[in-house]
Amino acid sequence: MKPSSYLQNVDINIKIKLSALWASVTFLYLYGDYFELYVPQKAEGLISGHNLLDSPVKLLLAALLLAIPSLMVMLSVLTKPPLNRWLNLIVGTFYTTIMLLIAATSLTPWRAFYVLYALIESTLTATIVWYAWKWPNASRHE
Repeated sequence: MKPSSYLQNVDINIKIKLSALWASVTFLYLYGDYFELYVPQKAEGLISGHNLLDSPVKLLLAALLLAIPSLMVMLSVLTKPPLNRWLNLIVGTFYTTIMLLIAATSLTPWRAFYVLYALIESTLTATIVWYAWKWPNASRHE
């Protein structure tokens, strides 16, 4: 007999897990970029145009870099399992690598928050890769 306080743990579809992980990563990217505006001289560089994204091409590439994880929220739910698995393996590995490189090169007192976010983001994207790698096989009863 189960105690009255027993709560059922519902199995969550792998697609929903992946989508939720990508949503979390996307929020962390946004928060990291927002908090970076509080670093001294950052806002002045944005206003004057003296910053990392100082050309239309660089801005377009940055937009693409941040659009992909946002699209993965949707693609993780809507694409068929074989493509879905490969997208999550490839894109997850790519973003894990990028965030670990950023964490390793951002070790300054004013960027400690960015290192924290980069480590959390890389943990989440590595989890995405792990879930995609361990994607359950279809049941023989289906």
